[in-house]
Amino acid sequence: QVQLVESGGGLVQAGGSLRLSCAASGLTLSAYAVGWFRQAPGKEREFVTALRWSGSITYYTDSVKGRFTISRDNAKNTAYLQMNSLKVEDTAVYYCAADFRGVGRGSESSYQYWGQGTQVTVSS
Repeated sequence: QVQLVESGGGLVQAGGSLRLSCAASGLTLSAYAVGWFRQAPGKEREFVTALRWSGSITYYTDSVKGRFTISRDNAKNTAYLQMNSLKVEDTAVYYCAADFRGVGRGSESSYQYWGQGTQVTVSS
């Protein structure tokens, strides 16, 4: 059974940092593309960042470029989202997702497996 479990969310002041984790079981994350999405209250879920299976190609939405970094630890079968210089508008539930084709990118339909989400709240 495939599971993706996010953790690391919480409450942080604007300008602060958080690192989200996405622990995978039932699949080998190094063979998958991994994406992070987020959904703010009253808004649709949106793409944040993705990492192709090779680990060498990443994609970021413009609003997080230079602040967020996606990475993966193959030994731990875990992906990460390092979030720095957080802004109030980053407040959302963050989801990780995996694409068995290894491509990922920005479309939700590209991903077959999803985590349950972790709440990130940034206060002013």
